[in-house]
Amino acid sequence: MQHMRGRATPVALDAMGGDHAPDEIVAGAVQAVRERDVPVVLVGQPRLIHQALAAHDAVAEIPVVRAEEALAMDEGALASLRRPRSSIAVACHLVRRGDAAAVVSAGSTAGVVATGRLRLRGLPGVIRPAITIPLPTRPHPTVLLDAGANADVKPEMLVQFAHLGVAYAETALGLRRPRVGLLTIGSEAEKGSKLVKRAHELLVGTPGIEFTGNIEGHELLTGKVDVIVTDGFTGNVALKTMEGSVRYAFGQLRETINESRVAKIGGMLQRARLRDLAERLDPEAQGGAVLLGLNGTVVIAHGSSRARGVAAACELAAHLAAQGIVARISDRITSANRSHRRR
Repeated sequence: MQHMRGRATPVALDAMGGDHAPDEIVAGAVQAVRERDVPVVLVGQPRLIHQALAAHDAVAEIPVVRAEEALAMDEGALASLRRPRSSIAVACHLVRRGDAAAVVSAGSTAGVVATGRLRLRGLPGVIRPAITIPLPTRPHPTVLLDAGANADVKPEMLVQFAHLGVAYAETALGLRRPRVGLLTIGSEAEKGSKLVKRAHELLVGTPGIEFTGNIEGHELLTGKVDVIVTDGFTGNVALKTMEGSVRYAFGQLRETINESRVAKIGGMLQRARLRDLAERLDPEAQGGAVLLGLNGTVVIAHGSSRARGVAAACELAAHLAAQGIVARISDRITSANRSHRRR
């Protein structure tokens, strides 16, 4: 690690995680360093990483930290115990030791979550970390959490997720008073499961939370609120449904444009707007999901990420770390727990 001294604290990038590792991950690291001015250290098998770096003439630009093991994309949470020296585990160790500012991985989500919880530990007072992901709304993204880390939750955890989401919206999006909504099956307070109804009761009047009430599934992309809170099961289903719907809609649009000469001309005239829309709806452009509530910044890139998505994830991780997202969350949770004890 001596070759990193004198440089800004880098982002530790898991070079072995993802469907297209290590080549696309390394290409993303090169883009992050050269085009986005984000220092990166690659973690994984040195021989494979150096081969990929050589293709970009970047061997001397990006340091490498050895990790001979890697989590396969189909491995679950238990892999974090079976592979204590995996690339994601070593990356987390670099953050814990202060040699890296944040962790980025496109590897198995379950493996990243479990390894992050084991190696970085949760912040004091945080019951469970949550996966946070930005939805492509206007004029700024809407934050959805939990997107898959916790399938079974308690009402108090949903309140904490609201605090995590508000901290993220303030840090990543620059919002001053983020509006919070609770995802359920109706706008009325009495609609939903026992879990949701109790969470609604707790969120009403919670200090530091601008709670606006319930929102429904069809309102996810309307920008009605800034932070959407739900359990990990519901959030993940909602997210995957939206991603599938977007892919289907664009596929149908492409077929429609190619059906006739007139439609092709119309498509060409609208090409710039269609390109902008595709860019806004592309998950890779957002940089990835963020695992909030740990004693370190962890960004989970899409498993199918190519170089551009990896570079965006590194930039997001560097930005969140520089803005002190962990300290913000810690302060907010400490304040919330103090207020709860006084009530």
